Amino acid sequence: MKKLLFALMLLVSVTSFAAATVSTVADGTAAIMTFATNKHSFSVIPQGTPVTYEFTFSNTGKEPLLIKNAVGSCGCTVPEYTQEAIAPGGKGKVKVTYNAASLGVFSKTVTVNTNSASTPVIVLTIDGEVKAAAEIKTK
Repeated sequence: MKKLLFALMLLVSVTSFAAATVSTVADGTAAIMTFATNKHSFSVIPQGTPVTYEFTFSNTGKEPLLIKNAVGSCGCTVPEYTQEAIAPGGKGKVKVTYNAASLGVFSKTVTVNTNSASTPVIVLTIDGEVKAAAEIKTK
């Protein structure tokens, strides 16, 4: 009997939380992360020279937006991001640095996790081609 009562209480709690989240998204009161762009191409870059790009975003929702974390797809892609909560209408950034150590074409991602009910996970992409510095100078 206790197990049945516990299961019923758990079901009601989960359903209530899900309904509250859906209604927050539906009525537009959630935090919403809106990027100017979610992809950047570095084109051709010299080997051994790290490159950086800043992705900018706005909180177009009605609640404060908080980035929980941002993770690069590999150790060669390092993100830095706005740490404080972004007020509605405010702006923030995710700065991505790529360590151009390996020659060749690359495509890397940064996964950004937020408190937004409508956009909890956003994937940013950088790409380009790393060439030997001598090869770039001769062209």
